Amino acid sequence: MSPPRWYIHPIWVFILSIVALGMSLFLYIHWYIEASAGLRGVIEKFNLDREQVLASDTWMVIMVLSILVGIILLGIFTIFVYSQKTLQLYRLQNNFINNFTHELKTPVTSLKLFLQTFSRHELPRADRLKYIHYMIADVSRLTDNIDRILNLAKIESKSYADEFVKADVVKIIESFVKNNAHLFQDCRIQIHKPEVALAAYQINVSLFEMLLMNLITNAIKYNESEKPEIDIRFETIGRKRYLRFEDNGIGFDKKEIRKIFRKFYQIGRADDMTAKGSGLGLHLVQTIARLHKWKIVAQSEGSGQGSVFSLVLPR
Repeated sequence: MSPPRWYIHPIWVFILSIVALGMSLFLYIHWYIEASAGLRGVIEKFNLDREQVLASDTWMVIMVLSILVGIILLGIFTIFVYSQKTLQLYRLQNNFINNFTHELKTPVTSLKLFLQTFSRHELPRADRLKYIHYMIADVSRLTDNIDRILNLAKIESKSYADEFVKADVVKIIESFVKNNAHLFQDCRIQIHKPEVALAAYQINVSLFEMLLMNLITNAIKYNESEKPEIDIRFETIGRKRYLRFEDNGIGFDKKEIRKIFRKFYQIGRADDMTAKGSGLGLHLVQTIARLHKWKIVAQSEGSGQGSVFSLVLPR
């Protein structure tokens, strides 16, 4: 969450609220004393209608005090909203720390166990190769988690700003799926080519591949079917092109659509420690899409109905 500008910072809002409250009290006392003394003399001197004069002054006081009270209430409400958002962010960050610590600790513990097994026992070659395969998988898991954090920091610092080239989106996706087939061997990925050839887009290839990796691995991770399926389609509607990633995963409730791209957010309660992942994958996807001046939208018919993530590209 970016820091608020100085003129809407809760401290300044709080100070202005206190000043407004003090001014309202001061002006009320001041007007009451002067009005009581001055109007009494004017009414007696000019023989005016007492109720008419005092009514006019009373409405003016009521209007000014109402404005000041409104400012006070607005300030208090702003502080309340900001406090709630701060509390929510704290919970999300705390959830992220707990889950990410688990993501790091699990492969480290596994690696330690395998290494201890190697040091204490003479194992047949087949068992050694099996354990080495597990260790490589754990190292890859650690590397992926660390890279995700480092990539997020690099992206948010806008270090990729000048690394865009014109490229064919379809060819990049086909090449990416082919080169990473060993990671997706337990699922079916079908690329449906567009009927009309797409124009080249300004793309940062490494970032776009990172976006693809997060979308595809999410579709596999959040999937309870026997074989995860992902269909990549291209559609043209009006002046926009849609690159859709459709899966047969667990889906999500429609109320989650606006939240799932938030940093650290995981579907479920903010304090749910059983959630999967770090809560950074879809936030990375949205950030990368914005760097390309694209838009990412999510759709799902509900829990167990799969999900669709669509990149909206200019035609």
